[in-house]
Amino acid sequence: MKAKKKSHAPRKKRSSPARRRMQAQNGFRVVHSSQQIQKRVRELAGKINRDYQGKTLYVVGVLENCFLFMADLVRALKVPTVCIFLKAEVHEGRAGDAPVHEIMYTPQVDAAGKDILLVDAILQSGLTLDHLYRYMLAHNASSVRTATLIEKTDERKVDVPTDYVGFRNKGKFLMGYGLAYEGRYRNLPYIAALN
Repeated sequence: MKAKKKSHAPRKKRSSPARRRMQAQNGFRVVHSSQQIQKRVRELAGKINRDYQGKTLYVVGVLENCFLFMADLVRALKVPTVCIFLKAEVHEGRAGDAPVHEIMYTPQVDAAGKDILLVDAILQSGLTLDHLYRYMLAHNASSVRTATLIEKTDERKVDVPTDYVGFRNKGKFLMGYGLAYEGRYRNLPYIAALN
């Protein structure tokens, strides 16, 4: 009788029945697992460490979505790092017949002569990040790059540079790992999509 050969192919990890029930009850499914996210964050941090070797990096996070991604990212950085958090406020109005979007940030960031890394968990239209990118350049930053965990490729309205991207997605409403749905689910360790 022939002995069966053992397969060394990695097994696909199945979610537990309890997790599948919870996901079904809440109407969502996991898109990027906690393990996938942590692996990708380490990879992004490795690239950033190489690009900023010998420099001090000013990591500017856009609240609220960025907080988990930025926390994990900066913990994996080896270069000297200064952390700054900004809150964006978008006011919509009209100038005659044209819609006007006014974006303000608090607190103000002294960008002059600094290497800036703008961090957000999700890049959708790109309007907010583009405005912040241009602001930093106009205030004489030495360099400005962007890091985003999720880029929604089908929702882009402006061509803001994307230097470090974790995952590219389209067509789903995402939540978890800092992203909220009706104020909830930011605490999930994975990213899920509404069914």
